[in-house]
Amino acid sequence: MPHYSKQSKQKLETCDPELRDIFNTVIKVFDNSILCGHRLREEQDAAFESNNSEVQWPNSKHNINPSQAIDAAPYPIEWDNIRRFTLFAGFVLGIAHMKGIKIRWGGDWDGDTKMNDQKFNDLVHFELM
Repeated sequence: MPHYSKQSKQKLETCDPELRDIFNTVIKVFDNSILCGHRLREEQDAAFESNNSEVQWPNSKHNINPSQAIDAAPYPIEWDNIRRFTLFAGFVLGIAHMKGIKIRWGGDWDGDTKMNDQKFNDLVHFELM
């Protein structure tokens, strides 16, 4: 059975209990790494400057404590495998739905199930709504 590394567990602990609930269920079936939970100002500034975020401090849900956003990727991470990220996102969204927790994914910000209408793709990003 998959399990989180020490680093992933530490990052997950910085997240809202509902996100922890979702991802503690996801890991039982779909191996993944938690890349980011709560972000400090310096981390958010770096994410914005590197075009990995469209918002500056303190406007990201990553900047709330506990974090209302999480970045997670299927493990092992294959950055060019968009289909795998999409499969993973569908699994995460399904678990959240089954638990009655409303989230959105950075590959479909408006939730219309059409990925080709996004201006900014953040395939690792999930946030509470």
